[in-house]
Parts: sequence; C-alpha cells; structure tokens
Amino acid sequence: MKKIAIGFFSAALILGAGTAVFAAGNSNSENGLNFKKMLPFMQKMHPNSSKEELKDIFKACHGNGGMMGKTNSKEMMNRF
Repeated sequence: MKKIAIGFFSAALILGAGTAVFAAGNSNSENGLNFKKMLPFMQKMHPNSSKEELKDIFKACHGNGGMMGKTNSKEMMNRF
C-alpha cells in the first residue's frame, strides 16, 4: 500500500512539474508581437498617423486589458 501511494505521489509530482515547465515556456503573452514588428504594418493601415499615435493605438489594442490581447501577430498580418 505504501508503494502505491508513493507511486501516485511521484506520478503527480512529475506531471505537475511537466505542466509547470510547459506553461512557463508558453507564457509569452505577446506571442512575438511588439510595437517594432507591427510598426510597418500599422503605418500601412494608418498612413496619416504619427509614430506616437500608432504607439498609443498599439497599447490600447495589445496592452494589458486591450481588446486584442490574445491575438497572434501572424494570424492578424495574414488577413491583409
């Protein structure tokens, strides 16, 4: 009985550690998306906007609590 309990505990520990490592590897909330990468695309979509205005737009859309916070940059840029 003791061996079974140790086996279950070990399996849970290993699976928990694996899940934590996987989650840490995927915790990049920007998905490779940053203002410098998006600037040429944004300038194409908003040609009359200044760099400061585009930065504000980027923060509003992709910053904390932004409406597109979980949007993948590849997904969005392939639409146009």
